[in-house]
Amino acid sequence: MANRQASFSEIEHESARRTTRRSEFLHIMDEIIVWDEWCDLIRPYYYEIKGPGRPPRELETMLRMYLLQVWYSLSDEGCEESCIDIFPMRAFLELESFDAQVPDATTLAKFRHIMEDNKLDELLFSSLTKCLEDGGVMYKGGTIADATFIESTASTKNATGRRDPEMHQAKKGKNWHHGMKLHAGVDAGTGLVHTITTTAANVSDIAEAHKLIREDDHSFYGDAGYVGLEKRDEVKGDEHLKDIDYRINKRASAVRNDSDKAIESRMSSVRSKVEHVFHIIKDIFGFRKTPYRGLAKNTTRLTMCVLSANLYMLMMANRRIDGTPIRAT
Repeated sequence: MANRQASFSEIEHESARRTTRRSEFLHIMDEIIVWDEWCDLIRPYYYEIKGPGRPPRELETMLRMYLLQVWYSLSDEGCEESCIDIFPMRAFLELESFDAQVPDATTLAKFRHIMEDNKLDELLFSSLTKCLEDGGVMYKGGTIADATFIESTASTKNATGRRDPEMHQAKKGKNWHHGMKLHAGVDAGTGLVHTITTTAANVSDIAEAHKLIREDDHSFYGDAGYVGLEKRDEVKGDEHLKDIDYRINKRASAVRNDSDKAIESRMSSVRSKVEHVFHIIKDIFGFRKTPYRGLAKNTTRLTMCVLSANLYMLMMANRRIDGTPIRAT
């Protein structure tokens, strides 16, 4: 590409006294993600360039914009406006020139539908998980499982005049939750997520547990919601699952003495790794409420959040996907 004159925004940004957290985050994510590989996975489902007319926007630009939408919990219109107003986000798009137009909200929505309709979130998540395993970043042998509620809006101001029929309510403690539930299987050694499922909120944690166990796992950690897992039919009828060492926390009423408390505390310290994942998804990426109606669309967005949570943990550990350091130590 020919040399071009820097814009005033670039000059101002480069002369800033300090690097903002947003700029640092986007810079490291840009380094971690294997853009060519991800684009190659999506390209068979993207628009074909044929005939006259306006060509589609560059695939990598749209993927970058979609990830910005996921990371900052933005609507289609909000993402377009943020990419126009906030220089680090615009720079992350790597547009051809400083006067190039940011893709509009309609173009982003069409790309989002391509991701949703073809389940490309699952393809990217599987690709990342394989890379983490091949690079020796994700270990094998043990899984920590847990679930968390994702609230849904209670509003009935829509065409049907009722709540989302795919969302349901469930009670935890004294609180009622209406929405969906994320079930996550986390590697016991590293805390990275290897498997997820999503259900309506009224599906119990224990019903999804067997789907979160890997073929090479020999131990399983869970809270009191998984008590009795080894007695379920789907576990007893599977040669691998019935040999797993199930390390399940007891219910509070079953903890009798100091020895029990010490054992429960040690198991809880191991299980806390999955809570860190939920913290990233909800508090850093802002996925506390469902942005869309229906499980399918929300699952796509949530899978991309989980995938990004793995990348975020790699960033905090100063590691790339292949295990090499991001910065020299």
